[in-house]
Amino acid sequence: MLGVDRYVRVPVLHYPGREWPNREIQRAPIWCSVDLRDGNQALIEPMSVEEKVEMFKLLLKLGFKEIEIGFPASSQIEFDFLRKLVDENMIPDDVKVQVLSQCREDLINRTLEAIEGIKNVIFHIYNSTSALQRDVVFHKEKAEIIEIAVAGTKMVKEGMRRFAGNLQLQYSPESFTGTEVEFALEVCTAVQKEWNHANENPIIFNLPATVEMNTPNVYADQIEWMNKHFEERENVILSVHPHNDRGTGIAATELALLAGADRVEGTLFGNGERTGNVDLLTVAYNMFSQGIDPELHIENVNEIIEVYERCCKMNIDERHPYAGKLVFTAFSGSHQDAINKGVQTMRERGTEKWLVPYLPIDPADVGRKYEPVVRINSQSGKGGVAYIMENIYGFKLPKEMQREFADIIQEISEKKGGEIEPALIMKTFQNEYLDCKKPFEYIKAKVNEQSALQDDVVVELDFKYMGTTLYSRAKGQGPIDAVKVAVKHRVNIVDVAVLNYTGHALAKGSQAKAAAYIHMRDNYTAKETFGVGVSSNITRASIKAFFSALNRLSRK
Repeated sequence: MLGVDRYVRVPVLHYPGREWPNREIQRAPIWCSVDLRDGNQALIEPMSVEEKVEMFKLLLKLGFKEIEIGFPASSQIEFDFLRKLVDENMIPDDVKVQVLSQCREDLINRTLEAIEGIKNVIFHIYNSTSALQRDVVFHKEKAEIIEIAVAGTKMVKEGMRRFAGNLQLQYSPESFTGTEVEFALEVCTAVQKEWNHANENPIIFNLPATVEMNTPNVYADQIEWMNKHFEERENVILSVHPHNDRGTGIAATELALLAGADRVEGTLFGNGERTGNVDLLTVAYNMFSQGIDPELHIENVNEIIEVYERCCKMNIDERHPYAGKLVFTAFSGSHQDAINKGVQTMRERGTEKWLVPYLPIDPADVGRKYEPVVRINSQSGKGGVAYIMENIYGFKLPKEMQREFADIIQEISEKKGGEIEPALIMKTFQNEYLDCKKPFEYIKAKVNEQSALQDDVVVELDFKYMGTTLYSRAKGQGPIDAVKVAVKHRVNIVDVAVLNYTGHALAKGSQAKAAAYIHMRDNYTAKETFGVGVSSNITRASIKAFFSALNRLSRK
């Protein structure tokens, strides 16, 4: 590729003592939403105060206990938003509001003014520490960078004396991923010594992948190295703030948790600068899929999407993990078949454990419905059609019939182009099987058992053939056999064999209708087909299924 020689490989930490690959995520981290700050600043049209209030209320509803609400010293709208939360008593006592400030005295003082009256505050200060920014942006040596961080810490500590609430310090060595870990530790340690247990709250060191610069395992190595080298580790909360420049923000976050991170900062759906922050919802749903309680109230993803899209004026992609409209769907025939079989097996075994191929979680657990799980197009197969017929309309098609009906639907899809809606599938099923009344049309039948000890029955049958009403009486081994004999008595060209018969209730309860399926062969042509009948009486449903199959063989 042209220009590849212009790029320099980012150095990788040599860390053979890593332990994170042998660990598993066991519990949810401390979650901190930065939607109202980091997320908001990346919007084409930043949120208004009213929209920020709505987003804040959503985050509270979802269970976030730490929310970075903005950079109150950066603009009047940021300042006014925070004061609105305070003045209107919208901040619960158990929620920590996080505010951001650079290590500048005027900004820190303005931020202290903004937080007056809040019970619990995380005061977040930062300065860039990366080798590149030290060189081309700030033109400062390492000692000067450390002094900026220490000075900012001292300002917060002094300002805290006139703050009545509970204040926790958070320091971020911005662009941590481009910073030598030894220097990042040196800066953090200097901040830690200056803070010197200013109160009982543990200090938060937030180690951001401000720009994602390497593979996720490298970030994990950096986090574990810092985790093992912090002084007084028991008094430190190790936080991560991954971005998604390489498209691996989720993986970097999960590996960082394995490496010892206690806390994760990110946004709903991953909104943020460039390719975005880490998507907190995806990380949380990933945990949920492994049987780990994410400790967030995220059972209704559609509600979250609705508020997010309105306030942020951004749309969720159709393939976005867990939230996209198409992520719980299957167009592939083999996928549809596997989903159908997985759901059927769960029902048959009565298991509560979710074990369905291609669906890592039950869509219903995140507020999604079953209807769109399988969607039909020209690439679909029998499993998808069978799934829709059973899960939406209640018809459990026999396995041999699934291919026959799927071929009919596929032909329609190829002619129509695009997706086939469930309503059209059901309409086609109605036309092909239930309303199939030519050249034979069933009118009524009276079935009389000859003996309780024998299968012989006598059927008195009224039906039409080619528009002519006919009556026939015949004996057979069961109702279907007797009907077959009765039809042949009046229309002697009929010679069919019933290969199989099944039936089931369409709904629960005494008023439920029954569906009957008959697999039948024309002995003259050797062609086979299925017929379907529905009635509140299973015998009548069976007779209707016989006439349905008879008509379909006549077409063939």
